[in-house]
Amino acid sequence: MINQRQTELLKLIVEDYIKTARPISSKSLCENLKCSSATIRNEMSILEELGLLEKTHTSSGRIPSEKGYRYYVDNIMKPKELTGEDVLKLQTIFKNQSLMLSDTIIKSMEIISELTSYTSVVLGKSSKDNKVSKVEVVPLDENNFIAIVVTDKGHVEHKKMFIKEKTSISEIKSIVDIINKHIIGTPINEVSKKLEFEVKPIIGDEIKQKEVLYNAFYNVFTDIQRQNVKVTKPSNMLKEPEFDNADKIRKILEKFENREIINTIKEEDDGIHVYIGSENDFDDDVAVIKTKYETDGEEGTIALIGPKRMEYDKVTALLNYIKENIEKE
Repeated sequence: MINQRQTELLKLIVEDYIKTARPISSKSLCENLKCSSATIRNEMSILEELGLLEKTHTSSGRIPSEKGYRYYVDNIMKPKELTGEDVLKLQTIFKNQSLMLSDTIIKSMEIISELTSYTSVVLGKSSKDNKVSKVEVVPLDENNFIAIVVTDKGHVEHKKMFIKEKTSISEIKSIVDIINKHIIGTPINEVSKKLEFEVKPIIGDEIKQKEVLYNAFYNVFTDIQRQNVKVTKPSNMLKEPEFDNADKIRKILEKFENREIINTIKEEDDGIHVYIGSENDFDDDVAVIKTKYETDGEEGTIALIGPKRMEYDKVTALLNYIKENIEKE
């Protein structure tokens, strides 16, 4: 589609613009390409006619178009080699035997958010696929307890419960027995409904802290149900010059808070996939790079969301590294 010099020119413009967020002028490229400014302007015009570059209203320089980024990702870009420091940070997480797989995935994506300054998203396996097999409570003191929920897939989720009023262990045990009797075998996403309509009405008045205990358990299951979605650092978008407009900022942040929109990020296919601007279902002003992971019958999606001016080479390498290590677990 384009010749060697045009390919090198497009590569330089994309990678310079990713670093600087400023339109690229022909003069700044002369030394790299060892040709005159007039020659570069001519090649830029050809790339613009092909839809790979575009002009801005405020500068004579060029920036990559959405089509230009796509051509760069598909035909020019190579995944960046990870630094030893980046690998060490991630290996610290993957070698931590005390972490459950879900925690390992979330913590590794939190590190990637720090390394890239983009927003990370983890979509775990749907809670409808996990059924409750057991509920236990471990007292820490008179007011603090750990609720432990075990699923039929062998997953163990735990949440700290704080109960303001002093509560006896026997009352806690009575509630746990009732819960176990009625919700074992229930998908996680249906537990809240069962608690409300089947468990709550039969909790006896002899349990003094009936309402308090019920609310505590209800909140625990609601939190666990929501755990299959984790968004890290949505505020990172505010640091990008593309999002200096108050309306844009509000629109993006509202989407990060919308569970239905976040769920559209789910990836069905293997491999690392790049969706630029209008190609993704999240927002036309961003790029989404994501991949599906699968290990021990569990599957989910990990993704990074940033401006279209994203470090595609670095992000694809990082996500691939995370995917490979998850699937080794």
